[in-house]
Amino acid sequence: RALLEIPEVKAVGRKTGRAELDEHALGVNNSELEVPYELGDRSREELMADVRERLGRIPGISVEVGAPITHRIDAMLSGTRAAIAIKVFGPDLNRLYDYAGEIREAIADIPGLTDINVEQQVERPQLKIVPRREMLARYGISLPAFGEAVSTLLAGRTVSQVYEGNQTFDVVLKVADGSRQSIEDVHHLLLDTDSGKVELGNVADVISSVGPNTVNRENAARKVVVSANVAGRDLHGAVRDIREKVNQINLPQGYHVEYGGQFESEASASRLLLALSVVSIVVILLLLYLQFRSWKQSVVVLLNLPLALIGGVLALVVTGGVVSIPAIIGFISLFGMATRGGMLLVDRYNELARHGLSRREVVLRGSLDRLLPILMTALSSGLALIPLALGSSLPGNEIQSPMAQVMLGGLLTSTLLNLIIVPLMAPLKVKETGD
Repeated sequence: RALLEIPEVKAVGRKTGRAELDEHALGVNNSELEVPYELGDRSREELMADVRERLGRIPGISVEVGAPITHRIDAMLSGTRAAIAIKVFGPDLNRLYDYAGEIREAIADIPGLTDINVEQQVERPQLKIVPRREMLARYGISLPAFGEAVSTLLAGRTVSQVYEGNQTFDVVLKVADGSRQSIEDVHHLLLDTDSGKVELGNVADVISSVGPNTVNRENAARKVVVSANVAGRDLHGAVRDIREKVNQINLPQGYHVEYGGQFESEASASRLLLALSVVSIVVILLLLYLQFRSWKQSVVVLLNLPLALIGGVLALVVTGGVVSIPAIIGFISLFGMATRGGMLLVDRYNELARHGLSRREVVLRGSLDRLLPILMTALSSGLALIPLALGSSLPGNEIQSPMAQVMLGGLLTSTLLNLIIVPLMAPLKVKETGD
């Protein structure tokens, strides 16, 4: 009802829990709400803020807002459906939960963090059946046999199947429900031994207790996860602030914190893209040398790369200043586009210089000859990028839009500055005149 009050929301559907054999099984204490929406006067970020604000009014729930595909990806990366997972490891679950609560309080005031949740672990009543080994030995009951007997009595064991028409039903052997309603009933359950029957209470302690509804492990170590998403800032900056806050919490020996989520794969991808950027620059330089047979001219053409970076960085600043993987890919794609104009100019300059013209004539005629081709290619690319760059708030444009914005900004500055820098700095072999 709270979501349906939002003007952009078209409908709300809910799925509670997931089947045990599902790839991401969930209990009935988890619900997934699918909310199709259509943006109007507000941006997507404003809509998400409104959703979080309305759901934040409801007591007793933890909320994670995202798209189904991002939830799946986050779950595969870190085991939690959020961009950042702070994993607290240790032997005692109660203390783990306390430390996770401290971490949640410590990071709550970090700008840009949303959907901060501690993994839900609720204590529920349970019975502990603790075998007394000396009594089991006296009655000749081994531990495996004892475990199997208790499991059969209380949980049940399928011993056969019956068929009724086209349907098949399991025949389950277990104690009748009326015979296990209380601790006293469980005490009086009978076990078979070589010397006859013996009550369960004579060979084991039946203790009323409480325990967590779930225990999560990673690499055989118990863990509790504090999860969070990021809105309105870069992921790496948020993780850096989180580390500073968490490092101020003194955890005892045997307890430690690890980090997971999108930022791990993003950091790995960033390192790979940085290496590929260096390789692409080297390859471009070699290709330019093969074209012009001059290192000086090749370097001058390569100066278009920093000229393009100026526009790309300005585009990032204007659109929020977040350096994402799509933005980095946009910079790499921009390298090839930026060098194209410089190549056209220098190639034309060399052709005119071979006809014996002076430097002034070479620069003037060559620049005029290549002005229209450079502007035409830049405009054709730029006009194609404008719809993608302006559609950042549209669903599905989260990857295309940052890449297009960087490429459009870099294309603009490299095209304009290229017509000034290359004519001024291009080394040409021309005849010397007095002008």
